[in-house]
Amino acid sequence: MNDRLTISLFELFEIFPNEESAKRYLEEKRWGDKVVCPFCGKSEKQYRVKRNGVEGYFECGECGKVYTVRTGTIFERSHVPLHKWIFAFYLVVTSRKGISSMQLSKEIGVTQKTAWFMLQRIREACNSNHDDDNGFLSGIVEADGVYIGGKESNKHESQKLKAGRGIVGKTAVLGMRAKVLARVIPDTSRDTVHQILNKYLSRDSVLVTDEHASYKESQFNHQVVNHSAKQYVDGMAHTNGIESVWAVLKRGFYGIYHSFSTKHLQRYVDEFAYRLNEGNVKIHTWVRLDALMARAFSTRITYAELKN
Repeated sequence: MNDRLTISLFELFEIFPNEESAKRYLEEKRWGDKVVCPFCGKSEKQYRVKRNGVEGYFECGECGKVYTVRTGTIFERSHVPLHKWIFAFYLVVTSRKGISSMQLSKEIGVTQKTAWFMLQRIREACNSNHDDDNGFLSGIVEADGVYIGGKESNKHESQKLKAGRGIVGKTAVLGMRAKVLARVIPDTSRDTVHQILNKYLSRDSVLVTDEHASYKESQFNHQVVNHSAKQYVDGMAHTNGIESVWAVLKRGFYGIYHSFSTKHLQRYVDEFAYRLNEGNVKIHTWVRLDALMARAFSTRITYAELKN
C-alpha cells in the first residue's frame, strides 16, 4: 500500500489487467490461505480442479460440490469478468455522488442493462444495516426526514399525479446520523418514526431533531432545534450533519441518476450511506475496496428478485 490515500485508475488497470489477476485477489480476500467450501463450510480436502480445461474451480472432498470464488456472492452467475467487477467497485467507492448505469456501461464495455444489474448488486452489498441491527446508533444522534422524488412540474403530462403540490409523488426517508443510517418509510406519522428510532437507536442515545411533531414523546433524551424560528444551532444540539447527508443524496439524485424508483430507493440510500460511513476519503482506497468486497462475499441477489 502506498503512502497516498488513493490509487489512480491507471494503477488499478496495472494491478488487475485481466480476469486471472482479479480472481487471485478475490480468492485471497475471501479465503486467505485456507479455502472454505461455501456449501458445507469445511476447509479440509479442498482441491483445485479444471472444468472443460478452465482453471479457477475447487472441489470439496467432504461434500463433493464444485465451486468458484464467485459462488454464494454477488458475482455468482455473472458473465462479467472479475476485473471489470473490481473496476465497478472502485467507481462506486470513489464517486461521491454515485455513478449511473449508463456511465458504467461505457466505462467497462457492457450493456446498460448489465451495468444496472451490477450496480444493484453492489448496492445490496452496501447495506450493512440489516433489520436485526438493534441499537445500531448511540451517543448524540441527529434525525431528520426528507422526501425523494421528481417535481410534478418536471414530469411528462401523462405521468403527473394531479393530486396537489408539495410531497405528492415523493417517498419519505428517515435519516439518522451518528454513523449514517437511513430508512425508506411509508409515512412520517409519529408511530412510524418512533418505530424506526426505537429499533436503531440505543436507549441511552441523545436524539436531536427539528420541531416536527413526529419526534415528540420519544423515549430518548430529546433536544429540539427550532428551524421555524430560524434556530439552527442550540448549544451542542444541531441537525447539520444529517442535513449534509441529504445535500449529497440530492446532488446525486438530480445530477447523476435524475430519478430513483420507489422500488429500489432503499438500495440507493444504502449506497450513499455506505460511502459516507466507510468511504471517507481519509481512508485509503484499498481499505475502502476491501471493506465493500468483504460484504460482497456474503451477499447474493438474483435478477428475478430485483425485478419482482
